[in-house]
Amino acid sequence: MTLADPSTLTPAEMTARLVAVGRERDKAAFAELFSYYAPRIKAYLIRHGAGASQADEVAQEAFITVWRKAAMFDPAKASAGTWIFAIARNLRIDSIRRGRRPEFDPNDPAFVPDPEAQPDDTLEAEQMRARITDAVNQLPPDQAEVIKLSFFEDKPHSEIAAKLALPLGTVKSRLRMAMRRIRSTIEASS
Repeated sequence: MTLADPSTLTPAEMTARLVAVGRERDKAAFAELFSYYAPRIKAYLIRHGAGASQADEVAQEAFITVWRKAAMFDPAKASAGTWIFAIARNLRIDSIRRGRRPEFDPNDPAFVPDPEAQPDDTLEAEQMRARITDAVNQLPPDQAEVIKLSFFEDKPHSEIAAKLALPLGTVKSRLRMAMRRIRSTIEASS
């Protein structure tokens, strides 16, 4: 089959070529679509800020997508040109997003593991944990309960109030009193 001059094809004929690519994997029809739309897509991309090499890359990627997904094309919803340009536009947006994503820097302090704790620090943390546990165990039951719900179960004050059927102010008062007692107990044991 000899290729038609794509510039002489009507939009309806271009749509028919795209349908042929989707149904029959028609390489000649694909070549006509490529020769007509590829330079136009490249020009469109350059007008919208892409460099020449990026425009080439996106245009080629667009036609790979056209070849792979031509069977999904619905001529009742769009013309061939509209569908192909939408693919190119979406790939351009994806390309911009990839460009904005920062490169992974393995030396970034956020990715460097914390140094191993020194034995003195570990011992001190364990002793503090034991003092806090003792202090919580010495609290009156009503205060210990709100401390456990708030700090160990990470419940918000309003949820604690609902669970214990208490006014929110009472929950907050019990927490303040419990924290004062815990603080004074820890200071006395230091």
